[in-house]
Amino acid sequence: MNNSQDWSAELGRQVRTLRLRQDIDQQQLAQQAGIALNAVKRLESGKGTTLHSLIEVLRILNKTEWLRTLAPRVSISPVQMLKTKAPRQRATRKRNPERNV
Repeated sequence: MNNSQDWSAELGRQVRTLRLRQDIDQQQLAQQAGIALNAVKRLESGKGTTLHSLIEVLRILNKTEWLRTLAPRVSISPVQMLKTKAPRQRATRKRNPERNV
């Protein structure tokens, strides 16, 4: 897959396959997800939809784990932790130039 249109089409095919496996028609999916029928049709045809519609459809199809793969939790490796300095606890005290005389 080289471009966003290919990805949209593939995602649409997968959503359609999941919907059919669960024996749900497009109208039922739209109603259960609380979105417009056109949103389901556009998603399945690869023409795009809103992120909200995609999330609601995946929720109804029990595929929210797909979303976790898109936004994994960010973690810092132990090596990276060693390389970073500890966060400052206090600001640097400003020196008074007249005091040093």
